[in-house]
Amino acid sequence: MADLKAAYLIHGDDHGAVAERRAGLRALAESADGDAASVELLEGDAATPAGVAQALAAMTLSIGRRVIIAEGVERWRDGEVDEHLGPAMAQMPPETTLALFAREEPRAKAPAAVHEAVKRAGGQVVAQMTVKPWELPKWAREQAARMGLSLDAAAAKALVAQVGERQQRLMRELEKLALEDESSEPATEHGGGTDGSQAARHVTVADIESRAAHSAEWRAYGLADALVGRDRREAALTYLRLRHQGERLSGLTYLMAARLRDALAVALRLRAGESVAEVKRGMRMPPRA
Repeated sequence: MADLKAAYLIHGDDHGAVAERRAGLRALAESADGDAASVELLEGDAATPAGVAQALAAMTLSIGRRVIIAEGVERWRDGEVDEHLGPAMAQMPPETTLALFAREEPRAKAPAAVHEAVKRAGGQVVAQMTVKPWELPKWAREQAARMGLSLDAAAAKALVAQVGERQQRLMRELEKLALEDESSEPATEHGGGTDGSQAARHVTVADIESRAAHSAEWRAYGLADALVGRDRREAALTYLRLRHQGERLSGLTYLMAARLRDALAVALRLRAGESVAEVKRGMRMPPRA
C-alpha cells in the first residue's frame, strides 16, 4: 500500500472535493496490494471526539494497516477534542491511520484543536476551498497556465460567463482546450523561450466562444430537443455528458421540463392553425440559438 500518514484532516467548503478525497482514501486503503487493511467508517452519533477516541483505543484482530474514517468534524467543539481526541491521538497505535473529514459552512468549521492534534501526530491538513465567483477568472488563468495555455483577462472572463462558476466544469473545459491545441496547428504563441521549450498557447475570446461549452441551460436545451425529437441515442449521450461535467439532476429536470412545456405549447398552437412564423415570433429561444 502507498504510504499513509498517521492522520489526515480534509476540510473546506468545497464539499464535492472533500467527498472525492474521502472516496480516494477509502479506495486506496481497500485496494492494498499484498497488505491487508481494515477500513472503519464512523458517522452520525459515532463520529464524535469521544467516539473516535474509543475507536482508537479498541482492540482489533485485523492484520495490517487500520484506517478509521470519521465524518462531521465541522460539528465538533474544541473542548471535546482536547478532552477526548487529543490524548487518544497522542497514543495512536502503530499501523493506524485516522482520517477526519469536515464539510464546512460559514458557521460550521473544523475546530482549531483538530488542526493542532493532526499536526502533532505528524499528519496532514488539506483545505478544499471553493473559489469566490469574482476570483474565478484569475483562478482559470492560473489553471490554464499549468496546462500550457495562456488566457488573457478577457478570455478568462468569457470562459466563466459561458461555462458557469463550477470549478469542476471550468477545469474540464480548459482540459478540452488544451487537448484541442495539442492536436491542431499552433496559433498565436506567447513567451517562447530560446531553450527550445514549448511556448504557451494563447487562447482568445473567440476561441472560448467557438469551442468552450455553454452553460447548463444551453446544453439542457439540447437534451430536451433530443427527447422531443425521440432521438434516444442523442438524448442518452447528451445526458451522460451533462452528468459527467457535474450538472445536478434537479437543475437538469427543471430546465428540461420548461423546454418540454414549450414544445407542447408549440404543438398545440400549430394544431390550432397558427402559422410557423406566428409561433416562432412568440417563442423564447435558447441562448445563441
